[in-house]
Amino acid sequence: MKTLHTVVAVLGIGAAGTLAWWWQQRAPVGGAPVLAASAAVPAAQPVAAAPVEIGRVELARIEDDAQAVGSLRARQSVMLRPEVSGRIAKFGFENGARVRRGQLLVQLDDTLQRAQLQQAQAQASIARTTLERNRELLAQNFVSASAVDQSAAALEVAQAQVALAQAQLARMRIEAPFDGVAGIRTVDLGDYVKDGTDLVSLEDRSAMWVDFRLAERYLARLKTGQGVEVQIDALPGRGFKGTVEAVDALLDANGRSLLVRARLSDPQGELRSGMFARARTVFAVREQATLVPEEALVPQGGKQFLIKVVDGPNGKVSQRLEARIGVRLPGKVEILEGLSGGDQVVTAGHARLLRGESVPLRAVDIDAPAAPKRPPRAASSAA
Repeated sequence: MKTLHTVVAVLGIGAAGTLAWWWQQRAPVGGAPVLAASAAVPAAQPVAAAPVEIGRVELARIEDDAQAVGSLRARQSVMLRPEVSGRIAKFGFENGARVRRGQLLVQLDDTLQRAQLQQAQAQASIARTTLERNRELLAQNFVSASAVDQSAAALEVAQAQVALAQAQLARMRIEAPFDGVAGIRTVDLGDYVKDGTDLVSLEDRSAMWVDFRLAERYLARLKTGQGVEVQIDALPGRGFKGTVEAVDALLDANGRSLLVRARLSDPQGELRSGMFARARTVFAVREQATLVPEEALVPQGGKQFLIKVVDGPNGKVSQRLEARIGVRLPGKVEILEGLSGGDQVVTAGHARLLRGESVPLRAVDIDAPAAPKRPPRAASSAA
């Protein structure tokens, strides 16, 4: 009897378990199986917006230029030096005075040279007379033709001696080679000077040049007639206009730079040779150039990128652009394409945005004042 009860209890427990399993796995009214709570798929969560700082694209007039330093020089400048040694006998100018071409500036003692010239002229006169007499005698058959030829040769030698003496005498005179302004002489009357000694400088300041060097990358953009703006440290607040007159044919192999010479306008005659100058060569002018803060650029893989803020379906999202950079200014960078005036770009918070496109953005204003903190409430005292 006890065994029968045990078998009935086991069969009842098995039937109850089978019924419970069938109840859990049965299809609902709609026909879809009921899944266990552990196997349910979680609902999609919205992507959090990335906090970023935003800057605005500006339109401005910029000039594509190159800046360099150089020195001024006069149109013509020379240091006068004697070709021969001698004692200074006379000055024909005043220090700092304007002189004319051919004007005597320094006269060396030429007593010996004048005597040599007179001797050569006398010998030439004798040779000329001898030649004329021999020609008359040849007509009367008193001398041979060879005697006449020898007399003619002697005359030519005497005339050459005269030319030599005249050249030696001319070297004792130092004249102005061009119109200009004389400097301050470095010698005095009666000084004995050797050949090559500095006497006085002479400058033609009818036109002034500025010489400066630019990097070789500007070679293809340089041409004669381009405008140059020059600032002189010795004349603060003054600007001088000029034009490129010549570009050197050779580059400096040491610095890979190119010598440029520009002509300056100096109507008041204020400029002097040797002045330190700051030259700016203008290549192009863009009236509506797009500028962004330099913080907007992000280098990646040898290129420059920026993040543009555009409208998305649910707000502002990111758009990555490769930046074509033009002119760099203090704190600003010109972008040649892809942006317009009034566009917005990300200036901080790029790390997350470079890994994907159309990332939601949330602008953060770091300059906004922080909300004042509420003072702590004082604890009420026990009654």
